[in-house]
Amino acid sequence: MRLPTHGRYAYSALPRRPVYDWPNGRRLAVYIGLNLEHFAFGEGLGAELAPGGPQPDVLNFAWRDYGNRVGAWRLLDLFQDLSLPASVLLNTSLYAYCPELVAAFRDRGDEMVGHGRSNAERQGTLSEDAERGLVAEATAAMIRHEGRHPAGWLGPWISESRVTPDLLKEAGYRYLLDWAMDDQPVWLATRAGPILSVPYPQELNDIPAIVARRMEADAFADMIVDQFEEMRAQAADAPLVMGIALHAYLVGQPYRLRHLRRALAHIAAAAGEVWITRAGAIAAHVERLPRGTLAEPPAWSGGP
Repeated sequence: MRLPTHGRYAYSALPRRPVYDWPNGRRLAVYIGLNLEHFAFGEGLGAELAPGGPQPDVLNFAWRDYGNRVGAWRLLDLFQDLSLPASVLLNTSLYAYCPELVAAFRDRGDEMVGHGRSNAERQGTLSEDAERGLVAEATAAMIRHEGRHPAGWLGPWISESRVTPDLLKEAGYRYLLDWAMDDQPVWLATRAGPILSVPYPQELNDIPAIVARRMEADAFADMIVDQFEEMRAQAADAPLVMGIALHAYLVGQPYRLRHLRRALAHIAAAAGEVWITRAGAIAAHVERLPRGTLAEPPAWSGGP
């Protein structure tokens, strides 16, 4: 029996791959992926603090908007205090809604990663032409405001159609964050040539941990510390990537922020031993490695 497959990458066992280093001989790369998201009022998708009622769902809309008005600013101060860089996963509708928030992260040199127009929509349910249009619209907004093409993309709701990697490669993206199948970057096949998958966590991620599993703030912080210490030990044998996925309306709440501060301070204290960086810098480093260091993607045959 042969199961349907995606055709994007072949199986590869981590212990049997070539070993390489991150800059300065380090083996563990750590990055923060901060989701700055915008939601439609009275329609569309959105995480829920409590089961949503009829639209307009004021309770959940306002809870999510807290992240842009308050939570993200507290996280900005935390990152500054600990000298931590960030990759900002940006809904481009925020350029119109709260441009000063985006500017504050831009001014500290953080990376802006494409994250669609709004998290009130999924791209994977669209037709190919409509999805191409969504990617083009979001990309054009980022070029206009940032002065450069974004290197990376994370789909809203980690939503992909069967052609999303193809469309992203064709639109000029160098890496994506949607595929959580590895602790190292992996080349994916597309109809336009390879695109890099940089690990983005679905376990070390406050949405599934806090919203889905109802994890308490101290337990989520402990989870970050435990992940860091275990991966730091495992990285003696192979280079690894540890992402931390955060949403401002969740961990920007004061009682969660207190525990997050403890966890991130623990990581920041190890800055001399690990590479604390941004997702785009990880992708750029991998792109410069000698050919064959990472497995080549399979020849693209259009999927199943």
